[in-house]
Amino acid sequence: MLNNKSILITGGTGSFGNQFTETIIKRYKKIKRLVIFSRDEFKQSEMSKIYSKDKYPFLRYFIGDIRDKDRLRRAFKNIDIVIHAAALKQVPTAEYNPFEYIKTNIIGAENIIESCLDSNVKNVIALSTDKAAAPINLYGATKLCSDKLFISANNIRGVKKIKFSVVRYGNVMGSRGSVIPHFIKMKDKGFFPITDPRMTRFNIRLEDTVEMVLECIKSSYGSEIFVPKIPSYKIVDLARAINPKNKLKIIGIRPGEKIHEEMITVSDGLNTVDLGNYYIILPPHYDFKGNDINLKDYYLKKRKAKKVENNFSYNSGDNKVFLTIEQLRKLSSKFY
Repeated sequence: MLNNKSILITGGTGSFGNQFTETIIKRYKKIKRLVIFSRDEFKQSEMSKIYSKDKYPFLRYFIGDIRDKDRLRRAFKNIDIVIHAAALKQVPTAEYNPFEYIKTNIIGAENIIESCLDSNVKNVIALSTDKAAAPINLYGATKLCSDKLFISANNIRGVKKIKFSVVRYGNVMGSRGSVIPHFIKMKDKGFFPITDPRMTRFNIRLEDTVEMVLECIKSSYGSEIFVPKIPSYKIVDLARAINPKNKLKIIGIRPGEKIHEEMITVSDGLNTVDLGNYYIILPPHYDFKGNDINLKDYYLKKRKAKKVENNFSYNSGDNKVFLTIEQLRKLSSKFY
């Protein structure tokens, strides 16, 4: 699928970029180019020690910021596939620095779309977050705007053979700034800080995020939001899994936090189909390409998708699959 293709990852030195690079190197032996685009020269230097250009001559490391449209246009020259993973992501920081998040997560998304349209890019996958569904914090709101921009970009592509899609998933297990590394640091302190004992979260392994993106590259038509079916866990169960002897100290919910996360709201459920291992949120206007295709009919008839039930939503608190304490213990032990 990716042999003889040129691929660029924005935010390529992050957790996803590293995992994607590892997967691609193992799986595809004839990659034309894999460009790691990010603004952090130190992370690029560290990553290049693991994946050197001498050993992998198709690798390129580009310094650049998605706020810089000219740099994006230069970087996208002769690129076939763009995976957009760059974002500012910390919820509390977003509340204190809103303009910076808007510049990166929204204006940066617009820059990527316009630069892709001005280049020969054929396939664009933007990474999203569960916090973009019915957002209550600025980070989620900026990612919702980003999702809308990428989906709507299919309406302005004209005759260009380019498609834009989104992959939305929940908390990545063990990623920087997530709860597992925080709890591991606290495991010998005698207590865990719990914002609310009812709190639940979705959970996805890093390698599964890569598989979801690869599936999107392979099968997307354009203008879909792909949502993987993943388990949930209770925050208190995670605490008990890491150290059952620690006390639970209730500290109160933080600004911008939800008790449960959503990936598909009831409103989005009206336009959602079930494709087995994942859901797809379709745009409200199914004939986005003109009048030559009805996207909902395409998925229901040609791709054999199923309609979801009435009033469907996908919520971490109402999820049908929850990780047990023993499963959480086994999964979290990898990060000790």
